Amino acid sequence: MNATLRVNEALLIAGHAFQPFQCVAWAPDANGELSLAVVDRTSTRIGQAVIPSSTYTNAEQLAQCLEEVRSELQEEGYSLQAWHMPR
Repeated sequence: MNATLRVNEALLIAGHAFQPFQCVAWAPDANGELSLAVVDRTSTRIGQAVIPSSTYTNAEQLAQCLEEVRSELQEEGYSLQAWHMPR
């Protein structure tokens, strides 16, 4: 799982990692960081992350980062669907 990811791939992966909640992710800013927000059905932000390009372009590091955000949400009592990093 050491594949190099393009930003569009990272956005799609992040979009599926937090179901049943919605993940809103947007393309890198001037610093090359990818921002994402996890929102509930009322559009309330329940989680967020800023991911540097060195992380979101590396499949293994992206998976670890998304798992950390998922873990934080679950610790706060949010129930997420099972998820695994696509191969």
